[in-house]
Amino acid sequence: MRVTGFDHVVLAVADVQATLDFYERTLGMTPVEHRPGSFALTFGPHKLSLQPADALPPIAAGTTPGSANFCVLTGEPIEDVAAHLERCGVEILDGPVDKVGATRPIRSVYFHDPDGNLVEVANQL
Repeated sequence: MRVTGFDHVVLAVADVQATLDFYERTLGMTPVEHRPGSFALTFGPHKLSLQPADALPPIAAGTTPGSANFCVLTGEPIEDVAAHLERCGVEILDGPVDKVGATRPIRSVYFHDPDGNLVEVANQL
């Protein structure tokens, strides 16, 4: 068996609305409600599902807000991304810095979301 890609990632969050607002404002992700009370953020063919930390299903036991660390790609120059994040009041923790990506070198900036998840936004080089 071989996996071919990601379908979605689930983030445990303390405040769903704060998370929706943050990712829409800072990264332009689209908030969606798939069914009553079930929220996600979409971007291109990708999805971040949001699960309230106080309502995690038993299968997700041990999942905590702020434990994620992930990288998303953009075609916007990373220096412009950093400037936009700073205008949004987001503290840049590191970058722009060159790193090794999944398929090629990348240039990244790092910051925390409202739950403390480490978010990396990168350009492929």
